[in-house]
Amino acid sequence: MNSNYALHEMLEVHEIAAFKTVCMTKSMTMQALVTAPELMQILQQDVTLSQQQLQELGGVLSKATV
Repeated sequence: MNSNYALHEMLEVHEIAAFKTVCMTKSMTMQALVTAPELMQILQQDVTLSQQQLQELGGVLSKATV
């Protein structure tokens, strides 16, 4: 994998990670307000998937050189 990225590419990855963090935080917060089991399951799946995606984005950022 090529780890040489342009500055604008790194900024885009940072922007995606920030947006994903906000979405995950909202899903975690909404879990406290939800009473429907199906919706709770969807929110939990979103949190789990978001955590995995943020780890992947963190890996990209840690290996990248500008």
